[in-house]
Amino acid sequence: MNQRDRENKQTRRGTGLSAWALLAVPIIFYTLFMLYPIFRVFGFSLYEWDGLSDPHWTGFDNYRTLFSNPVLLSSFGHAVVLIIFYAVIPLALGMVLAALLIRSKTPGTGFFRTVVFLPQVIAMVVLAIAWRQLYAPNGLINSALRLIGLGAFSRGWLGDFNTALIAVGFIGTWVSTGLVTVLLMSGMTRIPEDYYEAARLDGAGPIRQFFYITVPGVRAEIVVSLTLTIIAALKTFDLVYITTSGGPGSSTSVPSYEVYNHAFRLGEVGVASSLAVVLTLIIFLINLGVNLVGERE
Repeated sequence: MNQRDRENKQTRRGTGLSAWALLAVPIIFYTLFMLYPIFRVFGFSLYEWDGLSDPHWTGFDNYRTLFSNPVLLSSFGHAVVLIIFYAVIPLALGMVLAALLIRSKTPGTGFFRTVVFLPQVIAMVVLAIAWRQLYAPNGLINSALRLIGLGAFSRGWLGDFNTALIAVGFIGTWVSTGLVTVLLMSGMTRIPEDYYEAARLDGAGPIRQFFYITVPGVRAEIVVSLTLTIIAALKTFDLVYITTSGGPGSSTSVPSYEVYNHAFRLGEVGVASSLAVVLTLIIFLINLGVNLVGERE
């Protein structure tokens, strides 16, 4: 082996070591700040602990408590309902709004994008307080109902067992629709106009163009929208805490709120940790499924 070959070999070896070093840094940070806390929470879930005294090993008893507690189980059902309001309804509304704005060449599109995106940049605590005032017995919604002669339908929306969860869900719809619309509009602008012209020549109307060109053309944006909004629905805490605190009764309780409730109010850190572990697993599996379906399609 001559001198040049040895130098090339040393250069390749040095380059390989540098690449491994660069790769090791993010892996170390990911392990320290993501994986370690998750495993730490899982460890807490195996103990009975109030956060102050010495913990006692209970194994998987906290998980058995979780799956036998009707309040905790119902909180997951409420989260599923919120997914409909946070993800499904905004996706349907966002598709229609984005298609109308893009295809109709409506002037002022940039201003509309800014306006509908505003709920994303305002703190959720502020939005929750504002909507709590709107839903109040003497708030704007009930006042408007009385003004148009529908006073019989007025009520304390957040204090009624039948309407509290739906009322909270509509806030989520209002917050998420703007984000979804902006994401879909960005995807629709990349669809070539030639596709629509060819479809019109073949006799396809607006509805067929929407389902056969627009929807497949924004597949990636749909996956991103569902991922973000489903995570937001399952992680909802501040909205529920400010508007209803899980009430009336436990009709608006969600897993994130129950984690806080059991850890800091009831002193059941083990149960709260087991709930957090299950919630993390559910979020991971749902979004993995959404992304796999999106890639397959």
